[in-house]
Amino acid sequence: MSVDLVPTPLSDAQFHALAGAVLSTVEATVDQWLQDDVVDIDSHRTGGLLELSFPNGSKLVLNTQPPLHELWLAARSGGFHYKHVNGRWLDTREGREFFDALSACASEQSGLALRFVAPST
Repeated sequence: MSVDLVPTPLSDAQFHALAGAVLSTVEATVDQWLQDDVVDIDSHRTGGLLELSFPNGSKLVLNTQPPLHELWLAARSGGFHYKHVNGRWLDTREGREFFDALSACASEQSGLALRFVAPST
């Protein structure tokens, strides 16, 4: 199934700013969880790729796709592509919001109830 999304037109600079804010927010959240002793997730970022390694050895990979103006999420449950639509990153197959999906994947892979929140715009 595929959802017919109409992405918000973005310049390359806008895409990079928005995608960078997403990755920075995820990194900050993981750092805060580590500081608060919630869960020990190791994060490693190289450019537009952010890898989250969980204590059980599983990983989540977030990747920006500048030519497509998409964010990609790879998890044990599958791979997902997100487009920016009216201020939110939505999955191109089901329309699910990125931070909801990321929270569900992180919770599943960590065995804890984890919640990521979109950056304020």
